[in-house]
Amino acid sequence: MRILLRWASMALAFWVATQIVPGIEVAGSTWSYFWVALIFATINVTIGSLIKFLTFPAVILTLGLFIFVVNAAILMLTARWSETLEVQDFWSALFAALIISIINWVTSKVFKKEIV
Repeated sequence: MRILLRWASMALAFWVATQIVPGIEVAGSTWSYFWVALIFATINVTIGSLIKFLTFPAVILTLGLFIFVVNAAILMLTARWSETLEVQDFWSALFAALIISIINWVTSKVFKKEIV
């Protein structure tokens, strides 16, 4: 049940990011957001874990801010592998990654308090 809530919150985060950031678009219906969220989560778990491990010194040196650059790169990779997600440039991906991270953090805190 928890994984479905996280998947739905990720789809919601992508929807909010497409509404706020002008360079991000998801073509299609509501299920397209779920599809993009699934692809993003899969890439983040597999390739993203390796990238985050390799860039750990840069994350430490920038006091954690470099993780947004890594998330933007993962978002651009998701756009490359998905036919429904369109990312115009790196700055759009960076702002969208920031929004997606904030929304996922907030929803994880809300769901954690609700379950406990």
